Parts: sequence; C-alpha cells; structure tokens
Amino acid sequence: MTESGAQPRLPPAPQAVVQSLTRAAIFLVVTINPGEESCVAVRSFCGDLPGLLRAVGFRDIEANLSCVMGIGSEAWDRLFGGPRPAELHPFREIKAGARQAIATPGDILFHFRAKRMDLCFELATQIMNALGEAVTAVDEVHGFRYFDDRDLLGFVDGTENPTAQTALDAAYIGEEDALFAGGSYVIVQKYLHDLDGWNALSTETQERIIGRGKLSDIELDDAVKPSFAHSALTTIVEDGVEKKILRDNMPFGKVAEKEFGTYFIGYSRSPRTIEQMLENMFVGRPPGNYDRLLDFSIAKTGNLFFVPSATFLENVGDEPPPAGQELSDPTASPAPAPQPVSKGDGSLGIGSLKGDSES
Repeated sequence: MTESGAQPRLPPAPQAVVQSLTRAAIFLVVTINPGEESCVAVRSFCGDLPGLLRAVGFRDIEANLSCVMGIGSEAWDRLFGGPRPAELHPFREIKAGARQAIATPGDILFHFRAKRMDLCFELATQIMNALGEAVTAVDEVHGFRYFDDRDLLGFVDGTENPTAQTALDAAYIGEEDALFAGGSYVIVQKYLHDLDGWNALSTETQERIIGRGKLSDIELDDAVKPSFAHSALTTIVEDGVEKKILRDNMPFGKVAEKEFGTYFIGYSRSPRTIEQMLENMFVGRPPGNYDRLLDFSIAKTGNLFFVPSATFLENVGDEPPPAGQELSDPTASPAPAPQPVSKGDGSLGIGSLKGDSES
C-alpha cells in the first residue's frame, strides 16, 4: 500500500544493454576535451540522446536501432563528481611476458547496433554533430556479422551468451549498488589477428585452442579439452555457480591493409568477472597456462566504462549536482531487476532477447 496520493515508485529504466544480435554495429570511443564548457556540452547532450535515437530509429522501426552510452572513471569525476558507481575504475592493464592487455584513452563509449549499418552510421553522425567541439574521437570500429555468426578465425562467437532472465541478471546492477541499479559495466578491447599464422594450423589444433568444434560449435569434452583452451579459461565459477557476462563481439577489418580483427565487448553487473577472465587469458590459470589464442591475437585497445541507467541520463542537467547529491529520478527506487520491453520503440529501454527467438 502507498500513502494517499503518493505515486508508485518504479525502478530505473536501463539502457539497451540486453539486446538481440544485430547484423551491424559501430563502436565509437571519444575523449572529453579540456575545459568546463566541454563538460557542460556533454551533460546537456545526455538528455538529448533519447530524442536523437527516436528520430533516426523511426525511419525503420524493424531494424531495431539502439545506442548504449558508457562513461569512464575519470570522465565520471569531471561530469558528475560523487557519488560514484561502486566498482568504476580505470581499465587495469595486464602484462605477462609478450602478452599485454593495454589501457588506452577513452572517456565515453557509444555502442550502436541495428540490422542496418546506415542507421548506425546516421545516429553516430548526429551524435558527433551534437557534441561538436566538446569531444575528440580516439577509436571508431565498424563491425559486421560474419558467416553463421562466426569470427574471422572461423569459430562461432557468443555461443554461451545468457538469455532471458539470466541475461538480465548477468548484465544489470541490482540492490548491491542501489543508487546505480539498472546500470551495467562494459569492457571493450580491439583485437587484431594473425590470420596467416592461424590458418597455417590444423583444424584440430585450432579446436584445442578454442575448446570447441569448428564446424559443429560443440564444446570439446573435458577429457580432451586442454586447460589452456579459451573456453576453459573464460569460464568463471564462484561458489559452484558460473558467472555469466553478455558479449556482443563483432568482426571488423581492412582487407587491403591486412587488418583482421575482433572487437570484444562484454557487459556485466560487476567488472570483476571480465577482469578475472582477462587475468586467466593473459597470465594463465595457473600462471603460465595462458590462452594460446593470444599467440595469434593482439589487444590494441582496452577500456572500462560504466553504463548508467536511461533514467539517470535523462535527469542529467547542464550543471554538475552538488557534492553528495544523487543524480536520479526522485520517483525512482532501486530494487526489482529490470524487465524487458518491446523492441523497436526508439527508447533507451532494453530490447528483445536473443533467447526469445534465436539460440
């Protein structure tokens, strides 16, 4: 029961992190230029993003255009001050021998997804026009869905993605950080592959490195799967329960420049899960038992961002809030896990789940 005349309290609406897979994507990372005027422009833009998304997405509602905006640790301090999301910090570099997960500049991530690249491109153009001189682009990757949802190494990517409620539970923050419920953490890395070296391997050797059958996509039996297999090292179990993340990796490349890569993007309610995966890959579990895929793949970028709820973004003003004052909808209350909404509505709310219609 609520008090007479009181409005019911609703949980924050999340951004469109949990989505069905799309055919096209753009990953755009920018830095915020020096000066308070740049911060004012970015804060002002936050509330304008839903309108831009609706305007561009309405041209083809069935194409399911979405955009997720993430904010880096240093940028959060410049834009909003405190309080901060509990686990937001700069990307943690990892170095083990010749293998290195590097940290690179980046204050804001825009992750565009749609069935059509032109919609992603148009929305990215409108956003950069709106931000103007306030930001500088430091990395832009146009991803495409390859044959049978495979990466350029020839293996299906994203098989273990959670679906339905499991995806929501994996991606969105709940009561553990109530002020930022409905938010998410995202880690991105741009990997370049040595395809000549990879393709010189036998299919059997490739399968042992990945931990799956190349044609069937079926995981190798534990009796034959090496402990250094990619699928083994990226499986994180805590207290007997596997910790899931939501991936939406995309192949990219420039044929003439012999640039062939995979853009890794992983969403999670805690960055610790992905950070443990990277530790296992680069250092090894135990140390030295590293991911042999890294003999053929080099990480060229590395960033960690916090993805605030759509409710948070829509309530951002031009001026930073006073110290200690939360920036959220005064009618919102944290708690219940976000629920999916119908896709294609042009909002920042979550879209349909891959598990609803696809495997």
